[in-house]
Amino acid sequence: MKKIYLIALLGAAFGFTACEDKLDIPQKAVLTTETFYKTDNDAQQALAAAYEQFQCNTMGRAMGPGIYTPARVLANHPGDDVCYGGEYYGDHEFGGSVNEFRFKHTPEAIDYHYKGLYLSIYNDNLVLQYFSKEMNPDAELTPYMLQAAAEARVLRACNYFLLACYWGTPPFVDHVLSSSDIVCNSDSELAPENAPKSQKDYFIWIAEECEKAVEDLTERTDPTDKEGTYRITKGFANAMAGKAYLFAGEFGKAETAFKKVIDSGKYELVSGDDFMDLFHIQGDGCPEKIFEVNVRYNAAAGEWSSGGGMGWNSHSTWMEPNCFQIRSDKFKVTPLAKYTGDVVGWGSIGIPEWFGNALYENDGDDSKRLKATMVRISDLIYGTTGIDAIDNSFTFSYRDKKTKETIFVPVEERPNWDMIGIKAGRKGHYGQSFWVPIKHVIRAGDAEEAGGTYSSVHRLNNIIIMRYAEVLLDYAECLVRNGKASEALKYINDIQQRAGSKTISSSVDLETVKKEKAFEMWFESCRYQDIMRYLRYGDNDTFTQESLDRLKVQGKHIPHLCDKLSEMPADIPEAQTADADVVWENGDEASSRFFIFHTHEAQDAGFTVGWQDKHKLFPYPQTVLDNNPNLKQNEGW
Repeated sequence: MKKIYLIALLGAAFGFTACEDKLDIPQKAVLTTETFYKTDNDAQQALAAAYEQFQCNTMGRAMGPGIYTPARVLANHPGDDVCYGGEYYGDHEFGGSVNEFRFKHTPEAIDYHYKGLYLSIYNDNLVLQYFSKEMNPDAELTPYMLQAAAEARVLRACNYFLLACYWGTPPFVDHVLSSSDIVCNSDSELAPENAPKSQKDYFIWIAEECEKAVEDLTERTDPTDKEGTYRITKGFANAMAGKAYLFAGEFGKAETAFKKVIDSGKYELVSGDDFMDLFHIQGDGCPEKIFEVNVRYNAAAGEWSSGGGMGWNSHSTWMEPNCFQIRSDKFKVTPLAKYTGDVVGWGSIGIPEWFGNALYENDGDDSKRLKATMVRISDLIYGTTGIDAIDNSFTFSYRDKKTKETIFVPVEERPNWDMIGIKAGRKGHYGQSFWVPIKHVIRAGDAEEAGGTYSSVHRLNNIIIMRYAEVLLDYAECLVRNGKASEALKYINDIQQRAGSKTISSSVDLETVKKEKAFEMWFESCRYQDIMRYLRYGDNDTFTQESLDRLKVQGKHIPHLCDKLSEMPADIPEAQTADADVVWENGDEASSRFFIFHTHEAQDAGFTVGWQDKHKLFPYPQTVLDNNPNLKQNEGW
């Protein structure tokens, strides 16, 4: 059992000035600056607080609703590669309203994430105010103080990257605010002169901030250095600079920054056999991780509270496995019981049929990436031993090992198969197609730090901020955009070969890179951000236009996954409507057990659903606007 505590369990807190009210973030308790910010130990504690707020407010839930992660919802649910699911329409509205683009101004994910980002920035600014060269030009700063300031600078840049992605020109706060400061959009005439004046300017500023920090940062020693992934290093700063330049459309500068990460030799792709481990505790700190939020078990902290603060469960993603796993109570036998232990899935996300089919057609049956990302409903139900639940290995293949048995043997002749599958009378599984997400589902080993067994309140694997595969894919995109497509081929092939994909490209164009990134980085906070930047670039390739077309109809065609051993389309009134579009798994009723039909409940309830041009940026939370008349709402809201 590891004995290291959760990152930055810190008892000290620091004072806000009155201007923070304009950002609508809470005030902390007080320690005077005259008695703090003097020593390396003070710098360490201040930096720990910055990591703490980054973890809990940017990636966790200290300010947010008790069990969901607003950051992951905003980053993934708007994508065209995710379905809103649950027990029924109206379940899991935290993601449903975002996925179907039917929010007006302040769904909880937007409200909590926006405020959490600024709360995190406040702690970054505290470190920089007292330990950075620019804020203390005459002070005798130690090497550790300079390192702490550099790490806080990159953390702040990460927060602003998300703010710029989602809100365009949000308030620019590069210091601890005083009562006389005006908080407004960065492109406002009231904003300070050094504030970015456009979204592109914001991304360039973020990249330059990361580059500025590199000199004072430590570096990962080699690809086996786990501790080198748990804090900000030169590698992550360069990677983040490259990503920010990429989003600014500065492809030459982005290429240079990404190349520094590649040339460093500090990172490697793990093998295809280890691909699934990337998203579980066995992959923490592995050679592919560039930066991840480090979650470690601390029994002394308590599960939910520690000395009036938050316990270790509150710092983890403990509820997400329940949300993301297919809904267990829809099934006669819990289909992932052997894999997950006692987790009860709630089915809040699903994979659209088009995406599952596209990944399957690209990767094929033997792809390690496909098996770590999703599983076909027939494989999930039949497993490897008939009625038994799915095993841990995922080494079977529905088409390889069960083709004759499952496709050509009539269902009524299959012994005991009516004892497994989807229950009757439930109108199917809302928001699920024939492809079931598996990538971020808990598995029993993810709780090994807490004693080797899983309970519903444990999930201790780290939260990935960036892995090496994303750097390679973004670098390949830069090469293509810079007229060096032949050089990009190596990096695309590296990703494809590790995936075990049947598709190994012989040449590369922009659509090749976009598709490969969509497959590799599913539900890793890339898809929606990428589509929006393609629109900013003016890309009009098939990939971008098809993605946009799917976003425009999101919420108008929700799949329901059904089992004909329990109910047929004729048994479900909703499946009889003209636009229910009943689809059988294998193309026809005779050779299929499972089918899907489609509904549009939100639209029926009077909501406007689907992406519109205004969704290029999110709205500012109404509570923030109410508190600050200097902040102007984004266009269209």
